[in-house]
Amino acid sequence: MANVVVIDAPPVPDTRRVSAAVAAAGVSSFALLYAPQPVLPQLAVAFRLDPGSASLAIGVATGSLAVAVLPLAWLAGLVGRRRMILWSVLLSAAIGLLLPLAPSFPVLLVMRAVQGVAIAGFAGVAAAYLADVVGTVRLAGAVGAMIAGNSVGGMLGRLGAGFTAGPMGWHGALLTVAAASGLCALYAARALSQPTDSMAERTAEGVTGQKDGAGMRLGAGLVAPFAVGALAMGAFVALYNAAGFRLTSPPLSLTPAAASLVFLSYAMGTASSAAAGRVAGRLGRSKGLVAALLVTAAGSVLTLSTSLPLVAAGFAVLTAGFFAAHAIANAWVTAEAAPHARGRAAGVYTLCYYLGSGAGGTVGSIVYGHAGWTSLIALTSAWLLLAIAAVLIRRRSPARIQAPTGG
Repeated sequence: MANVVVIDAPPVPDTRRVSAAVAAAGVSSFALLYAPQPVLPQLAVAFRLDPGSASLAIGVATGSLAVAVLPLAWLAGLVGRRRMILWSVLLSAAIGLLLPLAPSFPVLLVMRAVQGVAIAGFAGVAAAYLADVVGTVRLAGAVGAMIAGNSVGGMLGRLGAGFTAGPMGWHGALLTVAAASGLCALYAARALSQPTDSMAERTAEGVTGQKDGAGMRLGAGLVAPFAVGALAMGAFVALYNAAGFRLTSPPLSLTPAAASLVFLSYAMGTASSAAAGRVAGRLGRSKGLVAALLVTAAGSVLTLSTSLPLVAAGFAVLTAGFFAAHAIANAWVTAEAAPHARGRAAGVYTLCYYLGSGAGGTVGSIVYGHAGWTSLIALTSAWLLLAIAAVLIRRRSPARIQAPTGG
């Protein structure tokens, strides 16, 4: 009888635990990143600022995040992506707890800049870490779960700050969000500190990650999702930066707490980002991305109405469209890049995404402050149309990119 040789396969990583931990890290990071957004009107009053200047509380953080993404993605290849995520979530939460103590707006901006750098450690490597651990077959679902966590964090951070700003002021609002984010950060750190004994996990800790910056070129096929990340995010943040000012001003004249309810629209983003992989699988990446961007533009046009229900519906629609577009573009970049280039490709996408956030959000707030909501909608719609054009140009090029499967 022939001898049978049994070869032990490497253990399969606990995908659910890893996805839950990364989602919790996303909740913490994005609650902290965008917590000041609903209190921008209060910051403007407290420090005697115009809307454009007040929006720097968001723009400085997202801008520093963008600048730090690539260096930290490279560093993660040396120290390990999991370790980078751990330090990121813990440090950003600690800075969040100190932020309400800022004695002046310039000091607050400096602290926000440092916090943005800390958050970059998560934002720049999370997708690549998931690809290493769960593999490309399950990547679309894992990235969708991560982005859903990001959107939940953005929603809860904004709602928490908006509802507590009235009775507690902006200091208490930011402190409340930081405390809740700290709990999520501790959970993420504890879950990610229990590594699985798989080759995929060791790869995530830097075995192949060290090659991320060596001899790697990003293909032209990634230009389209990079453009979508920058332009769509710029439009999205510009609209939400100005939302608090518009909703609390005539003719809507809502209270700050009521105005913060607009961030419930992020629930639509949570659902759409989780479903984006299936949509792209049916339509193809290009068609799915164009459809999501068109939905974003249609929702933004709805907000031109002076009817509060239509404005609320518009924010829900544009949020669903944006997060679907973000999920498809993010997965496109991570799946299309070569394994040794994955970390840098994800870093470049995140760089474009947050450069768009910082620049677009600030420019949009300035346009709103000087020319009003209609001009802001015209500007952001133009950005979304440019993003659509980038996708369509790529779709017609000879090197077509295949659609992802499932998600």
